[in-house]
Amino acid sequence: MEAIILDSNKRYTFANYLTWIDEKRRELIDGFVFMMSGPTRRHQKISGRLFLRFGNYLEKKKCEVYSAPFDVRLPKNGETDNNKIYNVVQPDIVVVCDQSKLDEKGCIGPPDLIVEILSANTSKKDLKDKFFLYEKSGVIEYWIAYPNEKSINVFILNPKGKYELKGMYVEGDTVSPSMFLDLSLEIEDIFKM
Repeated sequence: MEAIILDSNKRYTFANYLTWIDEKRRELIDGFVFMMSGPTRRHQKISGRLFLRFGNYLEKKKCEVYSAPFDVRLPKNGETDNNKIYNVVQPDIVVVCDQSKLDEKGCIGPPDLIVEILSANTSKKDLKDKFFLYEKSGVIEYWIAYPNEKSINVFILNPKGKYELKGMYVEGDTVSPSMFLDLSLEIEDIFKM
């Protein structure tokens, strides 16, 4: 298979993204390509635990949980034309309650909850670029997991469309999604190796 060469200064769309048939993972933020490296074993354990906990809880509910790689398209103004969608991300964990947002390509529109697990390669993108993208796109709840600190920061979209810090959760704490207050996740359990 021939290597795909992309111009880092060029803006691409979801239509372009769909033509890149290789084994590499990428995201588009405002049309610019961000390459993704493979996750570490620790990252996978944390992601797996979160996926299992959410999955078990949501088993008989209308919401669904997905783990990366799972494409989330965040178009501006509800755009559905693939040639006009410039934001495609693969969050670590995604919870979607509106089934009309799901199709065979993933999710189109803001999920209800996104979790990103920080790594050395993704911290700037997750803390800044994706934070503002998720906020602007209307993702109701954004969790940022810090493996080294064994902590999770939870942000909730306020009525003005801006994220507010709901809480910082560390070992000894439990964290619950704002939409599922009866789901309690123990921080120690999430980060145990």
